[in-house]
Amino acid sequence: QVQLVESGGGLVQAGGSLRLSCATSRRTSSPYAMGWFRQAPGKDREFVATISWSGRSTYYADSVKGRFTISKDNAKNMVYLQMNSLKPEDTAVYYCAAEVVYHSESVPTSGYKYWGQGTQVTVSS
Repeated sequence: QVQLVESGGGLVQAGGSLRLSCATSRRTSSPYAMGWFRQAPGKDREFVATISWSGRSTYYADSVKGRFTISKDNAKNMVYLQMNSLKPEDTAVYYCAAEVVYHSESVPTSGYKYWGQGTQVTVSS
């Protein structure tokens, strides 16, 4: 089982930056991939970025590619999402997610089992 707690959300002007953090605690020795998702008001939750258990593989949604960077620190059990050049359309609740994988380079974009409570990101124009 994996518990996740996000932090770092807030209000920022368009063009600004934020870094989201996700603290993870797990009761399993199985490897797991980590992902970030977001949900804007009135919209479905959508995939943003994922990073493999090894940290060597990442994958991004087209809408954030080149602006967002996902990273992790296994020693600290932390996952990060650095968000640069933020746009008003990035406004959403951002969720950290985890999923057990069977390959250390897996970067799933769906099917995550464990979720955090979310952190609000608001980008003003």
